[in-house]
Amino acid sequence: MNAFPREYALEFSAVSKLYGERAVLDRLDLAIPSGSVVGLLGKNGAGKTTLLRCALGLAKPQHGTVTILGEPAWTLSASAKQYLGYVPQTPQLYPWMRVAHLLDYTGSFYRRWNGALVRQLAADWRLPLNQRAGTLSVGEAQKLTLVMALGHEPDLLILDEPVASLDPSARREFLKVVLEIAAGGNRTVLFSTHITSDLERVADRVAILQNGRISFFGELGELKDQIKRLRLVSVNTFPERFDMPGILTQRIQGKQALVTTRLVTPEMLDRLEADWHATVEVEDLNLEEIFLELHDE
Repeated sequence: MNAFPREYALEFSAVSKLYGERAVLDRLDLAIPSGSVVGLLGKNGAGKTTLLRCALGLAKPQHGTVTILGEPAWTLSASAKQYLGYVPQTPQLYPWMRVAHLLDYTGSFYRRWNGALVRQLAADWRLPLNQRAGTLSVGEAQKLTLVMALGHEPDLLILDEPVASLDPSARREFLKVVLEIAAGGNRTVLFSTHITSDLERVADRVAILQNGRISFFGELGELKDQIKRLRLVSVNTFPERFDMPGILTQRIQGKQALVTTRLVTPEMLDRLEADWHATVEVEDLNLEEIFLELHDE
């Protein structure tokens, strides 16, 4: 049974984090339900790592509160840390220790350590147990860090670009493990990634970080239902720009136009067809296309 049964595993309330005069996080609100798998998306430099570090109590925001597993993140108790797993973007290992010894050493800090799971993952990912950590390849070091974070089967697992250095086969194996972790509905996973196809495979919710705030948080299907691309062809020449609510991007060339919008209604389609004597096709977008449209400058 989950040691921390509660509605939300992680909550941000009006959180601001500044570096100098730059607000990386700006009055950010986010509440992650327990038992969910959430993918965090944002452009490079958007503040994803800062958000995760604030969640873990590794960085202190100037304003607002962060609550993790029911406790303030900045003063998280040792007992709460027993139920938390973290994989940083850059593996941090003791280079002189052999892989097997490092796994045993890590396990000694946790009351619940699934040795069978650790051995299975190490075998599946072909970790060289007798090799020193400092001699591992980048991909092997990342696999080892993942195993160390998974061994105590944390209630909340936070991952910062966890598969960036893994080959496609290892990525599939890792994503399979993430799904198994979340399958019971009691464990929560938050991971940042720039690989949208991976996110689509495992996440049931997506959070998009833009301009220091969460511009969207909800189910992946909800996001795809919201944002559509309209392909218009008219007998007349279109204006330089359409003036309609919800438009994200518009590319207009004479009698043809591509319009991406987060607000598609039957009334909008009827208006476009009637006003411009146009045919309108509504196209679905995948997550990568939606991300690019949201960040189109």
